[in-house]
Amino acid sequence: HYFIQSNLSMCLVDMSFTNFNIGILGHVDSGKTTLAKALSQVASTACFDKNPQSKERGITLDLGFSSFTLPYPPHLGNEYENLLVTLVDCPGHASLLKTVIGGAQIIDMMILVVDIMKGIQTQTAECLIIGELTCDNLLVVLNKVDLIPADKRNDKIERVKKKITLTLSKTKFKNAPIISCSASANMGVDDLISVISNNVKIGLRNPDGSFVFAVDHCFAVRGQGTVMTGTCLSGSIGTNESIKISDTKLEKKIKTIQVFRKSVERLSQGDRAGICVSQFDPKLLERGLVFTGDVVKTIYGAIIDLNKVPYYKGSITTKMKYHVSIGHETVLAKITFFKYESNNEGLGFDMDHDFIYQETYNDGDKCFALLEFEHPVMCVENNMVIISRLDMDINTPSCRLAFYGSLQHIYTNPSYLSDCLSDLKIFKYKEREGVVERMNDDHTVIAKDIFKKETNIDLFNNLKVTLSSGELGHIEGSFGQSGKVKIYVPDGLSERTKQNLASRKKKGKESVDENVNVEKVGIQLRFKRYLFDPKKQMLQ
Repeated sequence: HYFIQSNLSMCLVDMSFTNFNIGILGHVDSGKTTLAKALSQVASTACFDKNPQSKERGITLDLGFSSFTLPYPPHLGNEYENLLVTLVDCPGHASLLKTVIGGAQIIDMMILVVDIMKGIQTQTAECLIIGELTCDNLLVVLNKVDLIPADKRNDKIERVKKKITLTLSKTKFKNAPIISCSASANMGVDDLISVISNNVKIGLRNPDGSFVFAVDHCFAVRGQGTVMTGTCLSGSIGTNESIKISDTKLEKKIKTIQVFRKSVERLSQGDRAGICVSQFDPKLLERGLVFTGDVVKTIYGAIIDLNKVPYYKGSITTKMKYHVSIGHETVLAKITFFKYESNNEGLGFDMDHDFIYQETYNDGDKCFALLEFEHPVMCVENNMVIISRLDMDINTPSCRLAFYGSLQHIYTNPSYLSDCLSDLKIFKYKEREGVVERMNDDHTVIAKDIFKKETNIDLFNNLKVTLSSGELGHIEGSFGQSGKVKIYVPDGLSERTKQNLASRKKKGKESVDENVNVEKVGIQLRFKRYLFDPKKQMLQ
């Protein structure tokens, strides 16, 4: 296990290092776990495919963690003596994409492993997209170079490098280093470590604020308690301080903290660690968040700003269900697309504005989405959201990652659908069309075919209509029992319209010249209806 069984009073180690998380991603069987093993000095929970099912199937099924230590890179200054590099070994099989998404959201650098004999494959491309969404620092490793005959090796490496460089040129990683090695034969591993050291970039590590810790494994250690291993996303925490555990509503005091088998007094943002608490059943938490304060919310629905992944070619329609990944959680959600009526690129989401409903997503739109989760999820308010179609056939070379965005508004009320959504003013334009049957007088006509016989026409009284001849009017009420309505035209009908309607009346009653061109006068009714208005009002 990650947590060594040791005397709890053991000496605390000197924190003369800082942590740096590297995710190892790539297609299945590209050699990711072998590379992690070649780089690592210390193993931890479920690393190197310790899971019995992983051994049986010969592939990585879960996130694995291990580490090695480097001298603190000179280009970062002299704040620390050493850099503790945590390796996050992510599964490569297509069916485990949601696990990869969860792992990628806790890394500072991504190593994209490519089997040099096969080049970029479907999951290689998906991992590259995930990297673009979650990380700003990439290294590409061309693995298994030992399989190429020595006399052809350099030429093969250069050809593959050119192809990878062309692929990266279309991404934000166009200047990413490309390194060739063989993890299994230990060829080029030292060079890779040197490149890693030279390309380390450590973002802002802020120990202040609420503590949030993403748990990826939870297990019992006899004689010590329950250990939760994970990554600190924000803030800091120390021993003897209390934490809240996911949605269990339990609060526990931290007994001890270990960073790869070394006991420490505190951990802070960016650190990979194990937290030990007592009297907590590990079965209650597989993955999730532990935290202090109220920064973590249980949400039942959310609104996000929407950005389409350009490689996604699947259908995109409102009311479809997508897989929504927030941190380590992936949940099915029904999605409703909407946008400002004028495509205002600079305007963020504002609940006080009106929005127009989108039946489909159109490329280039500044769009938002309402997510209705099938079950609640826990997250912090600024979480990134990745939306995918994990139900697509994994054997087709299609990108399953569809959208990404950030939370703009969250719903923490379990009854938000009935209690809160009326504040979200998404409308549809509705149109009904009919024709003028006859003219009553210079200001009034009778129209038909706008409504059905059973329609409650009282709901439409006073709504404005437009005649195809250009006049404006409004509905005064029903006429008879067959769905006909009386239309009042305040400015009166034009002479041409009156003549046209008179000719139609004459043609209907008498035998007249069939060559006389008598036009129908159409009626158009257009109004707004808000999706979540409980009164179902029609507005113009």
